[in-house]
Amino acid sequence: MASITLMGTGGPRLDARRATSLLLRSGAEEVLIDTGRGAIHGLAEAKADFRNLTRILITHHHFDHIGDLYDVILTTWLEGRRAPLLIQGPPGTKRIVDGLLTQIYDRDLTWRSLGEPAHGGWSPVVAEDIGLGEPVTGQGWEAVAHEMSHGHGLPTLPAAFLKRWICYGYRFSLGGKVFAFSGDTVDCPGLRGLAAGADVLALCCWTAGSLLTTDHLKKLARHTLACGDTVGKIAQECGVKHLVLTHLRPNAPPEMLAALREEVARDFSGTLSIAHDGLCVEIG
Repeated sequence: MASITLMGTGGPRLDARRATSLLLRSGAEEVLIDTGRGAIHGLAEAKADFRNLTRILITHHHFDHIGDLYDVILTTWLEGRRAPLLIQGPPGTKRIVDGLLTQIYDRDLTWRSLGEPAHGGWSPVVAEDIGLGEPVTGQGWEAVAHEMSHGHGLPTLPAAFLKRWICYGYRFSLGGKVFAFSGDTVDCPGLRGLAAGADVLALCCWTAGSLLTTDHLKKLARHTLACGDTVGKIAQECGVKHLVLTHLRPNAPPEMLAALREEVARDFSGTLSIAHDGLCVEIG
């Protein structure tokens, strides 16, 4: 039985209740999607099998999605991983991983790999940049990356930066079921293709649309993160069966979450979940 565990349902702003990462269990393999703040603790709480966690997929390179990447690399090895760890993501992923291992944490890595022989020698890490539409295959699953729109319409971002700012969502096929994870995005063609007919869609949703009361918040909802005014419509029009809302506004009070649920339910007739860290959802 395939499932997802949402180990991180927040964003870059500090919220002690929410981190940023997701664990996919295919039935044959465990796959970590993003490695944001608290990822390794989330894996421990989800009782992940560190020895067999050998695949990480990255959606994009904001720090709240890759900030604990080295911690996951190292700790899975310390906790028994002996197979190579494959890390895949949009262009630039390999460069980031290489930098972590050869420049930022090279002293730590050398000390531990040579100075802790009880672990049987360093287990290698392989990083790959993957392209749009390029199939990524694992044990019991296949995924394809779709390009998301996350800040691409902001007029303050230089054109040269936007050419290398590539954000992915992933569409997984698992035993006849489809799980889609948006990463960070607003409504865009890539999201529509990602979500079409999905059994489960985990979609970023920062806040209720009724709370978009300032120009700053309206710009955020238009260009950076989808909010309650659009997510239900997107899921309904794409034929999603179960919509899981994540990447929520930090320290959101219960009344905001209640307003968000009511708002989205007006547009979406399927199963709706407002995620919290530790939520487990079966895919089928």
